[in-house]
Formats: sequence, C-alpha cells, structure tokens
Amino acid sequence: MAVNKQAVAAAFGRAAQSYARHDALQRLSADLLLSKLGDYTADNVLDAGCGPGTMSRYWRGQGSDVTALDLSASMLDEARRQYSAQQYVTGDIEALPFADTAFSLVWSNLAVQWCNDLHQAIAELHRVTRPGGRVAFTTLVDDSLPELNQAWQAIDSAPHANRFLSLAAIQQALQGWRFDAGTERITLWFDDAASALRSLKGIGATHLHAGRQQGLTRGKLQRLHLAWPQQQGKCPLSYHLFWGVLTRD
Repeated sequence: MAVNKQAVAAAFGRAAQSYARHDALQRLSADLLLSKLGDYTADNVLDAGCGPGTMSRYWRGQGSDVTALDLSASMLDEARRQYSAQQYVTGDIEALPFADTAFSLVWSNLAVQWCNDLHQAIAELHRVTRPGGRVAFTTLVDDSLPELNQAWQAIDSAPHANRFLSLAAIQQALQGWRFDAGTERITLWFDDAASALRSLKGIGATHLHAGRQQGLTRGKLQRLHLAWPQQQGKCPLSYHLFWGVLTRD
C-alpha cells in the first residue's frame, strides 16, 4: 500500500509544537545510533527526517554544518525557530534534492519507516554521502507496538497501528552495501492507555496507511485500557528498533 506522503506530513505538522514533550523513543533511539557511530565526526550533516530539529541541534553543537530536511514544512518551521541547522529543506527521503556525494554524514532517526520503498530510501541516503562517509539510520521492525495491537483486537478488527517491515525485509533492502546493523527492544511505560496513545499523537505517529480512523470515545478508551496487557499497574508500549550504519566506499 502506497504511503500518502501528504497525510504523513500533515500528521507530523500537527505535532510540531508538542513533539518535544513526547519524544522519549526518538531520544533513546538517537542515543543508541550515536553509540554505533563511535567517535566519527562530520564536517557537514544531512538530518533526513529532522522533525523539530533535536538532532540537527546536536550536530550543529558538534561543529557540523547541518542541513535539516523533512516532509513537513511545519516541522521545519519549528526547527528553524530553534536555530537547529544552517539550511532547511522541505523534501522526501526517497527523492532527495541534493547532488551526489554532498554530505560526510547522512543521519536519519526513525524516519524511513514512512517511505514507500526502504531500498530506494537507503539508496538515496547513500547517493548523497561522500566516499568514506556514513549513513546512520534507525527504523522500526514489524513486531513493534504489540500491546497496542493486542488491546485493539479486543475491541474491533480494524487496523489501528501501521505494520512495519519484517527484519528479513529490512536486511534484504540493505543488500549490496557495506554496513553494520543490529536490533534493540525499547519499552516505554505509561500510567494508562490514554497516556500511551497521547505519546503517539504527540509525535505525529498517528497516520495509518489504511486511512484515518474514527475518534476515540470515552467508553472505547476505557475498554482499551482494560484490554491493555498491563504490568504492575503500568501500560507498556514496546518498540523493536533496527539500527544501521553504512560506509560509503
């Protein structure tokens, strides 16, 4: 099913100002990816899928010249408001508006799962990386959000979370390039189902490939909370994270 990029951009745009209050997963993912890069330094960086510019600001603080790219103009406005980068570009990872070998580091934290074709996305990130440079990215694997899916199955049969690529499909998409990769499971804990859902809405991760869902009534939210697989009175939300670091020959 083709990704509606305009709908994705709109969903993230609506979350531009709330994003930083709900980005625990993004920060943990970024820390993991940074650890895999080691002491690699870059004179110029493309932050592909920059959101409100959190990691753009990090790389700018490291002395890099940073180009922030996002599908959402509203996200870029938020990044610009915080002086996150030197350049701001509205664009699509699958068709990057940059010349070949333009960057020494191409960074993409939890963005390529919104692409139609992961191989095409990685090919574009690789294309704009200079020889000896790195592509560092994270994405989600298909068994992410099991608690959310389990809770909804007790209520109806409609899809309420996107299905991500399998680990095998992600690995297949990377064939032909030199890379290091691995997976990590990250679980966030919430007081109730409503808080878990707000964490997804707050970062804009609410667009469903199958189309927008109807609003959540108070009664349905209560049923969802009761069906959520809780542990010690908390509602977990688990993610299966894939990280990859490619070296451009």
